[in-house]
Amino acid sequence: MEKLSNDLLSIQVSAAGAELCSIQCNGKEYLWQADPAFWNRHSPVLFPIVGRVWDDTYRCEGEAYSLGQHGFARDMEFQLVSITDNEVWYRLTDNEETHKKYPYNFCLEIGYRIEQKKIHVMWRVKNTGKGDMYFQIGAHPAFYFPGFDASTKERGYFGFDKKEGLEYILIGEKGCANTDVHYRLELKDGLLPMNTSTFDGDALILENGQVGEVALYDNSRKAVLRLLFDAPVVGLWSPPGKNAPFVCIEPWYGRCDRMNFDGEYKEKDWIQHLPENGTFDGGYVIEIME
Repeated sequence: MEKLSNDLLSIQVSAAGAELCSIQCNGKEYLWQADPAFWNRHSPVLFPIVGRVWDDTYRCEGEAYSLGQHGFARDMEFQLVSITDNEVWYRLTDNEETHKKYPYNFCLEIGYRIEQKKIHVMWRVKNTGKGDMYFQIGAHPAFYFPGFDASTKERGYFGFDKKEGLEYILIGEKGCANTDVHYRLELKDGLLPMNTSTFDGDALILENGQVGEVALYDNSRKAVLRLLFDAPVVGLWSPPGKNAPFVCIEPWYGRCDRMNFDGEYKEKDWIQHLPENGTFDGGYVIEIME
């Protein structure tokens, strides 16, 4: 476990999945501590798919591949590449094991840099093979609900950098998206109230770059933290029906399959493309606001 700290903030990162495991600031922990009674992860990186593929199978150049939810990177050991006082980098490259699930040659580098009360999460994907490469990558950080009280229904608010006209889709069958039905996100005085039933239909998925900022507020409407991103999709999720003490804010360069999708992998919604020797740079920022 690697640790970075400054006068305001400290984080811990594990080479297992290159996963952010702790964010401490103001004398408290902000990142969910992976209690398996609710969800046994902190902030996994989703690669080379986000969510599920239909029937856990996808097709690439005529071959069928089986791949479970969110891909394999989160369950693999990364190599520690470099560490300084304020920045750490990890690397994962393709091997025999990954080729059974994903045919492309790749180098995935994941970095974290702290700056005052900000954590810059950095993703770099390189196509190291011959020809074109396709992939998705996404975030899944889980944050404690501020002032969580299991005996109450209120869970604070989400705020966005857009106040009106927001819409979302939901997960339908087999963990895949129902893209036929769009719902209006009902804000109250510019914020989205959350309660114990907000995520009964699973994740709320906002597509098409509708927002570039999601902030978490406590029940008194005070901002606790925010995520800044340029990803085209963001998922908002807490485990349905569990009254869990945390909520996830998930910027995605990708999304699960739409229901009944039977096309090629490269035809997936929100697929990312790299030419031979190409490099993708993405990521997001977490900022503690209090």
